[in-house]
Amino acid sequence: MKAMIFAAGMGTRLKPLTDRMPKALVPLAGKPLLQWQIEKLREAGITDIVVNVHHFPDMIIDAVRQADGWGCRVQISDERDGLLDTGGGLRKARTMLGNEPFLACNVDILSTIDVRALIAAHDPRTMGTLVVSDRQTQRYLLFDDEQTLRGWTNIATGEVKPQSAMGNQLSAMRKLAFSGMQILSPRIFDRMDGVVAAKGEKFSLIDLYLSICQDEVLKGYVPQNYRMMDVGKIDQIEEAERFAESL
Repeated sequence: MKAMIFAAGMGTRLKPLTDRMPKALVPLAGKPLLQWQIEKLREAGITDIVVNVHHFPDMIIDAVRQADGWGCRVQISDERDGLLDTGGGLRKARTMLGNEPFLACNVDILSTIDVRALIAAHDPRTMGTLVVSDRQTQRYLLFDDEQTLRGWTNIATGEVKPQSAMGNQLSAMRKLAFSGMQILSPRIFDRMDGVVAAKGEKFSLIDLYLSICQDEVLKGYVPQNYRMMDVGKIDQIEEAERFAESL
């Protein structure tokens, strides 16, 4: 299985660190975020990895080269001409990801997930498996009693997408928070045209999932004994270092 790590973001919440380096190279306990992610994938047997770049792209390229990919074959998907968000970034890297199911994850989310267990849980007949949890947030994905994605809601505003999800016994659906990791079928690329037509080449994977969840099967996966941390704010660095050291 191949993997893609989304590392192109500006990391604005990590300023001033990201005024001089990309988010992917922010150090935690002696390792950059990108190394933490690559090593976790390598431990699960994934050694063919795509990394997208935009902010300080040459710094990431040089770090990967100097570290010899941290033991993996790392290809670069270059977005220096413009950020494409997760969906658009995935679409740009299509030719690098092959014709088999692949994993995609965010560079700035650390977790205790057992990647091998996730791979074993993925049903290749489905469009994808999304890692979710019951952590508290305002925005949730909505799943039916078969753990199939049906929609999304913002509980603070009451917004629901797609509107058809309103008719699927909203109150009975399970609300789970997306954790920034998924395994996807290569067929996902064939379903991107509608989102591109509506939003352009820059779009999120969540936009894509919500546009197809009424006629494609996307399953939710809740890992056992799951802990995660989104390394998104400068005042969380010390906590993130302690979390990383506990992994």
